[in-house]
Amino acid sequence: MLDPKTLEEFGAKMSALLANSPTKDIEKNAKAMLGGLFGKLDLVTREEFDIQAQLLARTRERLQALEARVEALEKTRSGQ
Repeated sequence: MLDPKTLEEFGAKMSALLANSPTKDIEKNAKAMLGGLFGKLDLVTREEFDIQAQLLARTRERLQALEARVEALEKTRSGQ
């Protein structure tokens, strides 16, 4: 059976090895590259998108209500 201290040492050595590996640099460079690319695009945040979707839904509801009022007014006017 393995000693817990040995496992901890092994884990610490692996963490140190991975922290110093080139994968961290690649990840860092990829994030910077993607950040620059996304910065050039005309994107909105999820929060901004959700706000605009809610605004559109309310606008559609108001439009439908106004259309119903116009239709009702036209019916009463044509009935006179």
